[in-house]
Amino acid sequence: MRALLFESFAGPLTVREVPAPDPSPHGVVVEVAASGICRSDWHAWQGHDPDVVLPHVPGHELAGTVAAVGAEVRRWRVGDRVTVPFVNACGRCAQCAAGEHQVCARQTQPGFTHWGSLAAFVALDAADVNLVAVPADLDLATAAALGCRYATAFRAVVHVARVRPGEWVAVHGCGGVGLSAVQIAVSAGARVVAVDVAAGALELARELGAEHVLDGGADVPAAVVELTGGGAHVSLDALGAPVTCANSVRSLRPRGRHVQVGLLPPGQGRADVPMERVIALELQVLGSHGMAAHAYPELLGLISAGRLDPRRLVTRELGLDDAPAALAEVGGRPGIAVVTSFRPRISPTG
Repeated sequence: MRALLFESFAGPLTVREVPAPDPSPHGVVVEVAASGICRSDWHAWQGHDPDVVLPHVPGHELAGTVAAVGAEVRRWRVGDRVTVPFVNACGRCAQCAAGEHQVCARQTQPGFTHWGSLAAFVALDAADVNLVAVPADLDLATAAALGCRYATAFRAVVHVARVRPGEWVAVHGCGGVGLSAVQIAVSAGARVVAVDVAAGALELARELGAEHVLDGGADVPAAVVELTGGGAHVSLDALGAPVTCANSVRSLRPRGRHVQVGLLPPGQGRADVPMERVIALELQVLGSHGMAAHAYPELLGLISAGRLDPRRLVTRELGLDDAPAALAEVGGRPGIAVVTSFRPRISPTG
């Protein structure tokens, strides 16, 4: 199969022919129709994830059709249209028994613990636990965006932060996760302040319903406090950097909730969280890590009802041959880029 491959961290990204996977007894192989290019893939390429073993195929945000089924799989058949959370739970540990699959003790993650979905085929573990059926009226490019950024933002805003109508929500970083959080928070009835350093990202955030947009180079906490009349009720670091984490906490009003969504790899520096402020204002500091497959029906129902529209976040559809450049420049253009063709690029002739 054709796949995007790197053989050294931060080294060349090439499209190569590599062996296709076989399903494990409890797993499936999916023929990939669409795979998003996410900042987490960039972190894997840069060597920030200890699970990645070289050579490696990244990609974890996917949708497609089941191509092969393991002998122990009961719920899925060849030809089923599916997506999957980026955390593939084992279904057997204490966390899974409690329904908290997103923090499974024995989780696997395509594109991190094993080869991922920036390839024609990808193997997925514990299929009966992790696969999600894609409704007939949802295109697979949009479904792919749910696997990480949109579903992660949905759980962070709705289930972890528990955003309520009329609350102020500050979103720090308007990449795929941040823009998703903007749309979801607005749909929940919140008033949103979006923060980024890129004018294009802020423009898209405003189109998605942000009431105010802020240049991230300013004194962000002071500006958020002024715009919201005392600080945000909820503030999300959707980028994952020491400065955005600290700004998020400092943007809160008393008893506000900070949600850390963006990854904070230790190699990029530790965040300086102002714990004295957390104590004095009785702030909540919360983490949010993906969303379990069993929680998808609520999200899919809101999409089907027209209350959420993740398709608006998909700003580019690419061929696999364009994926190396797109991964190298991730974050440089607003919205979500999705690979939707895995065939070789045809050169013009004549």
